[in-house]
Amino acid sequence: MSQPDVTVVVAVYDTMPYLTTCLNSLVEQTIGLDRLEVVAVDDGSTDGSGAELDRFAERYPGTVTVLHQPNSGGPAVPSNRALDHARGRYVFFIGSDDHLGPEALERLVDAADRWGSDVVLGRMVGTNKRYVHQAIYASTQEQVDLFDSPLPWSLSNTKLFRRDLIERHGLRFREDMPMGSDQPFTLEACFRAVKISVLADYEFYYAVKRDNAQNITYASRFEERLRCAEELVGFVAGLIEPGRRRDAILLRHFTWEVAKLLRPEFLDLGPDVQQQVHDRIRKLAEAYLTDGIVAAMAPDVRLRMVVARDADLDRLRELIRQQADPVLPEVTIAGDRWYAHYVGFRDPRLGYPDDWYDATAQAAKLMAKLTATELAWGRDATGGPALVITAQSRWAQLAELAADAVRVSVGELAGVTSVAPGGPGTVVRTDFAVDQLLAVVTPNGERRVVQAEVTALGGIASAPLRADRRLAAPRRVARHGVRLHLVTPTTNHKGQVIVAITPVTPRRFIARLRRIWPSGGK
Repeated sequence: MSQPDVTVVVAVYDTMPYLTTCLNSLVEQTIGLDRLEVVAVDDGSTDGSGAELDRFAERYPGTVTVLHQPNSGGPAVPSNRALDHARGRYVFFIGSDDHLGPEALERLVDAADRWGSDVVLGRMVGTNKRYVHQAIYASTQEQVDLFDSPLPWSLSNTKLFRRDLIERHGLRFREDMPMGSDQPFTLEACFRAVKISVLADYEFYYAVKRDNAQNITYASRFEERLRCAEELVGFVAGLIEPGRRRDAILLRHFTWEVAKLLRPEFLDLGPDVQQQVHDRIRKLAEAYLTDGIVAAMAPDVRLRMVVARDADLDRLRELIRQQADPVLPEVTIAGDRWYAHYVGFRDPRLGYPDDWYDATAQAAKLMAKLTATELAWGRDATGGPALVITAQSRWAQLAELAADAVRVSVGELAGVTSVAPGGPGTVVRTDFAVDQLLAVVTPNGERRVVQAEVTALGGIASAPLRADRRLAAPRRVARHGVRLHLVTPTTNHKGQVIVAITPVTPRRFIARLRRIWPSGGK
């Protein structure tokens, strides 16, 4: 029996009906059945996945091999068992709820042979709102560096690996990690590889988020996530010497696996569990969170990690609450910069620089989030009818901006806007002349969301105008030329303020008269 070019490893546990799509995408690959081997391991499925695998093995003998085993609790054991049976020159791993583009394997193998690559990444995309980090797929590259590219943010095993590399270094999945067990495998393979390549000109891999969201990553428990984060950080520390290269990998793990444990769900844990989690994360941070990693972090993640390292549990809880609140805490304004008073701001015991608290960009976005309070009819400067929209901003500073810094618009039409101090912040009033509204609509009418735009703090931010309750002004019939239109200011199901403009046709006019005067005047 000739050696296949590629062995596809499929670890399977209860993934029907997605499994059928996955398997069809494999046996229909353009690389051809004679160059393909599929080794699927049924990890004790209970939903008919095992029978579906057997059906494909019977239909495609010599190509599809199925192994059955009791449930092991994760993909590591079945993946390792499949690797022990793999014969291909290359190995590719696929989740049993995912699927491939028709030319995926042929393109990957051809690239690996052409370039002499040990690892090849093919562009992945998410389906059903599954998130897939895209930075590494910005362009096709014959060679990328593990430490000077976005590769550390894409460490899933869904890549093509030269099997000789795997066997030469004895690479296998971590069977003590119920989640993330593929990351040490992938990281070490990339670390040992002579050449890593990226193909970005085709959608190779479709990562599926199941409708019931039961992928193991989504369903994993908090304690398992914490333990696996500790294992990942420890593995990196044991594989790579201290310095810039290690920091490049640990930046990803502290940002994703560790810092994500300190999101609002942390506050739902019991006090004793919170303390244990905090102690363990602090230990990780004290050992491996270097100044280089801290400097490279996103501001919100940086603050979460250093407070976890340097402050007590009460202050960590307070920070998590502050970061979960869409409203900024108290701010200090210095020149054109805004600094938010998150935990540790100008605290001499912690000594963090003001730059870590710079919320200028965030403040500009928040300034554009106005709350509509009233929709009414009035008169424009010429005495004609005008739609008047009144809104409130919590920011008193909005009233201090230049006259043209606040723009409220319906489509391309900007209204006449004025701002003034009022209430706890600023009142924004905008008048739209009805004849101007009618001049910009299409003949068949439109529904337009009202937008607010603020130019401030060195940038421009915009957001739909929203109301926190149902708002509406009476419908109004208005004439534009010889045509009549019905203008309806209201809010939609998202709470956004909209203006609906509908032409009044003779049929609609007669129907309206009949509703008003159903007896026909008799």
